[in-house]
Order: sequence, then structure tokens, then C-alpha cells
Amino acid sequence: MDEKQLLENLVKGGLLSEETSQKLQKEAALMGRRVEDLIYERHAAPEEGVAQIKSSLIKIPYRKINLESINKDILANISIDTARTYKVIPIEKTKDTLIVGMVYPDDSQAQEALRFVAKQQKINLGVYLITPGDFDLVFRRYSPYKDEVEAAVRSLRLTPGRGVSHGQKLIQLEAGVAVAEEAPIIKLVASTLKEAVNLMASDIHIEPQRSSLRIRFRINGNLQEMSQMPLELHQPIISRIKVMANLKLDENRVPQDGRFRSIVFGRDIDFRIATFPTPVGEKVAIRVLDPTVGLKDLDALGLRGKNAELVKEAIEKPYGLILISGPTGSGKTTTLYALLQMLNKESTNVVSLEDPVEYFIDGINQSQVRPEIGYDFASGLRQILRQDPDTIMVGEIRDMETAQLTIHAALTGHIVFSTIHTNNAVGVIPRLIDMKVDSFLIPSAVNLMMSQRLISLLCQKCKKKEPVPAKVAEIIRKELEKLPAPEKAKIKEKENYIYHSTGCQECNNRGVAGRMAIFELLKMTPELKAIINEGLTEARVEEEARRQGMVTLRQDGIFKALDGLIAIEEVLRETTE
Repeated sequence: MDEKQLLENLVKGGLLSEETSQKLQKEAALMGRRVEDLIYERHAAPEEGVAQIKSSLIKIPYRKINLESINKDILANISIDTARTYKVIPIEKTKDTLIVGMVYPDDSQAQEALRFVAKQQKINLGVYLITPGDFDLVFRRYSPYKDEVEAAVRSLRLTPGRGVSHGQKLIQLEAGVAVAEEAPIIKLVASTLKEAVNLMASDIHIEPQRSSLRIRFRINGNLQEMSQMPLELHQPIISRIKVMANLKLDENRVPQDGRFRSIVFGRDIDFRIATFPTPVGEKVAIRVLDPTVGLKDLDALGLRGKNAELVKEAIEKPYGLILISGPTGSGKTTTLYALLQMLNKESTNVVSLEDPVEYFIDGINQSQVRPEIGYDFASGLRQILRQDPDTIMVGEIRDMETAQLTIHAALTGHIVFSTIHTNNAVGVIPRLIDMKVDSFLIPSAVNLMMSQRLISLLCQKCKKKEPVPAKVAEIIRKELEKLPAPEKAKIKEKENYIYHSTGCQECNNRGVAGRMAIFELLKMTPELKAIINEGLTEARVEEEARRQGMVTLRQDGIFKALDGLIAIEEVLRETTE
């Protein structure tokens, strides 16, 4: 397929800008990669739109996958290794024909592999073009993880009850003789990491208990137990992870931090390692940083309608500070990256200070602070100003010095993004003043204040609508009364139903399929400037927020719950009146 033709058609169809098209073409040539891969990885255009245009160019029909029709018997027709290597999955099988979905049906190596499969099974082949997203959904149905754990345990021939317990180390005189025992451990750790990426887990917890080793994944914000293993596997597994992260093997008394990168399912994944000593041995937490999951556009984040317009308006200004607030784990960094990507152009110099760098983004100059050697946010910010930046991202405003430097950077002609810990958008300005920022500087420096929380996204395949319970209906009514007329009208147009997901094959019976943020946004106005200069109180800021027609966290959550995106119960649990 002519990649230039694909880009031209995407530009003509309004799915890609001319500037982005040229940038992708240059980068693909420089990196020796498919333009198509970069489009999908960076969410530069909607997957379905790209697939439909590609389908018309290569004359292979596009098909949307129906997960309910795919079971283990169908998956057995193509091995997991073939599926992973060539991005091909079986969709359907009749007596003499196997229908497959391919992300790259024009790949000659993939075609050759399929011909071999057809020859082996003595069947005909039918081919459809599918999107990478649909491929990933089906690929997750291959679940060899539990089998691999059992196989590794069996191959090690462990004797139950001979492991480490209650912090006492059992010394084996001939330890290290049977080097072959390392192979199952290496495979076991690799399988665990792959399964975490496969299930889109954000964290892996490897935890020694009194009589067993527990492995849990954090999926969609909740921890789920994935495996219980003999305690004897604890030390070999921890040692393997330490080797990969270049940590000290003989140090288990104090916590250690490290990281490593690996290619998993064709994606460049970062793994961040943190060890923690406990009475029964070291616990390890692994943060899984997958750019295909963590890098999103505004719509995927949950910034829509008026809120999205406010953000676009703020970042189009020539200078000023955009502050995002929320508790730990509320998705602030993901929002920062989404905003940075909007300004990541060839004509701008984007520089970031992070702790740590979570996702590597081409085109952005990212730097990790190291407080232990004196390179913190404050000292790093002084250096950034010497790097001729247009856009600056400061990972977090933690102290008075960083707050003051960030404000001054915004006043000297730069767009600045950062995060701050407050309960809501209204609390951002009092927090800055508490950090000894001169109040008269704030109106000129700050463009926009945002607050956010993460809520589980309901599986859209199995969600069912239900009448709103009386108590919940009363809460919705009270929130409606606080809204300005235009926003109130939007809710009144919606059906008076809430939604719950029961679980299905597509969501692995979890009922949720990722997470979405709820937001509240407060912009700087002449009225707010007057409040700050005349004598700031939180009550007056709240009054100004209402005058602006600010949609609160709870109200934004209610909008999305009535749209069937999230559960109303979680909205009420995560927000206040």
C-alpha cells in the first residue's frame, strides 16, 4: 500500500491535518517504521476511519469484530505466537473456510504465514481488515497465563512448606548448583509482565504472605488477585526483577527504585520498580507504563462540550498557567500529556520537568528531577528558562519556591502546565496564596484551573438502563437547581435513566472497560481578578464559579452517568455536594 496515498486520503477526509501528515511521514522515514503504526500509536486519527480508508485503497473489506462470536475453539485455529507476530486473529470458521481479521493484510510475511496455516489445516482462507483496537480485544482472549504459572511451578519440583516464612531465611548449602531452575522463573516473570500489559493493568503487586506468594494487578483502578504461588518462588522472582531493573540483589533491608523498558506485543513498555521490605520478605510494586493506554486525546479523557472549549481557549493564549488539581491517582499526569500533545508541533519547543518521566513522547524534551543530587523542580525550572522554551510542563507544584518560579515563567511569555493538590478548582487560588505567591501576580499568570477524578467507564456492550431510584433522583434534582439554564436544559433533554453493566465477554465479566475523568473548570475572568485583589475568600470564588456557569465535578459526573458512560453510585461516592 502507498503510504503517501493513505495520508493524502486521510487529509482529504478531514481525519488528519496537513501539518500532522507531513510530520508523520518524516518521522516514519527517519525511524524506518510504518506511517500507519505511528497514526495508531499516537491516536492521530480515529482507528475506524483509518481502516475504512485503507480498505478502499487495498481492496480488502473492513470488518468490525463481534466478540461474542469468538470462542476458544475458534482461537485454537491460530497460535498465540502467530497472532502476536503477524497481528492476525481468527474470526469465524465453517467446514472448509477459516475467516481471519488482519491489521496488516498487505504484509507479505503475514500472508505467507497464513498460507502455511491454511495448508496445514487443509482449509480455504477469507481475510478482512480490522483495527488494532479490535485485534487487542480479541487477543486478550488468549489467556495462557495461569497455565504458564502451573507449568513453571511443576517444572521447579517444589517441596511445599520449605520456603521462607515469618522473615526467617532457610539457607541451602548447594544453592546455585541447578542453574537450569532459572529458566522457569525467567519465563514466569515474563508471562506476568505480558499478562499485565494484555489486561491493561496499571500496576503489578508481588506480595509475600505468611504461607504463599500473591500476585495482584490493578485494573481500572481496582486491585484483583491474579495468582497464588508457593512461597518458595518469592525470592527467585524478586531476584529476577532486580536483575532486570539493575537493583542491588543483596540489599533487602531498605526500599529500592528502578526501571526498565521492554518491547511487549510490539509496544515499547516502561516498567517502574519499587521494592519495600516487610517481615516476610520484600514486596515489589511494578508500574506498567503503556503509551497506547496512557496517551489519550481530550475526548477519550472525558473533556467534552463547554469544558473542552475552555481548555482549547486557554492553550491558544500566548502565555499563562494551566493548573490541574486532584488527589493522587486521579489522572492528572495523563491530562497533562494530552494537553502537551496538542502543542507538540515542529514550530514549538516543549520542555517538561517530571518525577518520574512516565511516557516518552517524541518531539518533547523531557527531563526527570533528581532531588537526591539537588536537581529538583525549582532548580530544574531555572534551567528550563535557559532552554528557549515555548511551552513548559512542571510535573507538580510542591513547595513555595516552585510555585513562585512557575508563576514567573507564566508571566514571561510561556504557556505553563502543572499540577497541584487541592480538593477542587475553587481551592487552587487559596492554595497558591498559601504557598506565598503574591496575590496580585495570580490574575495575570493563571489562565485556567481544573480539578478531576477518575471514574470506571461502564462496558458499553452489556450496560442496561434502569429507572432512577427516588433518593438518587432527589440528588440529581438538587444539582439541576444549581446549574445555569443552558446546562439545565441539556440534562432535561436526557432520559431519566441510570445505567449498570452486568459483565460480558468483551469486558471479561468485569462490567467496566477502562476509566474516564470527570472535570470542573474555572477560568480567570475580570470578575475573579477583582475578587483576588479586593480580598479573597473561598465563598466569593464559589460565587464567581456559579456566575461563570462552572459545571462541578458532581454535575459533570451526573451528565456522564445519564449518558450511560459511568455509574451514578461511583460519581456520588467520589464527589461532594
